[in-house]
Amino acid sequence: MTRVRDTRVVQQRLGSARTADGTAVSYAVAGTGRPLVYVMGWLSHLELSWELAAERRFYEALTQGRRLVRYDRAGCGLSPAVARPASLEFELEQLAAVAGTLDGPFDLMGTSMGAPVAVAWAAEHPDTVRRLVLYGGWARGDDLSAPAVREHVLGLIESHWGLGSDVLTDIFAPDADRATRAQTARYQRECSTAATARELLALSYALDVTDALPRVRTPTLVVHRAGDRAAPVAQAEALSAGIDGAELVVLPGRSHLPYAGERDELVAAIRRFLGLPVTRRRPDELTPRQREVAELVSRGCTNREIATRLGIDERSAEGHVERIRLRLGFRSRAQVAAWFSARHEVG
Repeated sequence: MTRVRDTRVVQQRLGSARTADGTAVSYAVAGTGRPLVYVMGWLSHLELSWELAAERRFYEALTQGRRLVRYDRAGCGLSPAVARPASLEFELEQLAAVAGTLDGPFDLMGTSMGAPVAVAWAAEHPDTVRRLVLYGGWARGDDLSAPAVREHVLGLIESHWGLGSDVLTDIFAPDADRATRAQTARYQRECSTAATARELLALSYALDVTDALPRVRTPTLVVHRAGDRAAPVAQAEALSAGIDGAELVVLPGRSHLPYAGERDELVAAIRRFLGLPVTRRRPDELTPRQREVAELVSRGCTNREIATRLGIDERSAEGHVERIRLRLGFRSRAQVAAWFSARHEVG
């Protein structure tokens, strides 16, 4: 579970904490420095997520200068299932168990379903949180989609978890490359049973922290992607409007998962807010989507053909090619094709 990056080894260390009622909560620590407690989204698996390249790279980017602490909620990943039903109260008890392993205040980040949980914690325990980051979150889960849509998704998970995970992956990560989407769908199914997945998604829809927002006194960053298909950007606006002094950053993109699509701007916004230097990508390192586009360029595909193959519009394909060209310092598509072909086998 290690990976060499910039001559440094980022290693994940696993541990276990217990809530007051004895529920075991598995957590993972990576990096060094002030703790950044990360409240995961809907489903998680500490070990499998560390093996998913795109997700791991996102976490590694957060570990530079921080001690990243993640955990699996009950019934997910390495944390065993319990008979107790999912609830906001139970979520906060599990977060408290993990926080109890730390000394002093910490930075807190919540993504997706973890965002309202993080809000509730910051409102109830203001002295424990230095800075609060909310990504892809919401104030009222009831506002995420129409009741009929929610019931359809919950029923699909319950009756056909395989198909349900595929559908949700298309919603959560439309900007990810094909390989990452396929891995993510499998990953969701391996994180939990269908019953647990349904219960936790139902909780996501039920969470409502609107009353807690005015009680958050922690410096807060709300960051969201403009075209997020799982959580409308209006929810980010509601979070930032409800928290006094909160900073709102809206980034381009459609993916709900933080590591899907273009993650550099997201990481940079988070690191700047936490007072950390912004790490820069190597000049010749492309995002997963850009590598996919570069491969198609090397195969001689036009922008229209690239758009058709990737399920995006032609203007987006043109934009990807242009950003690749600028990042690599090339003047033409032919140079991009030659660069890719020299580094990969193109069949």
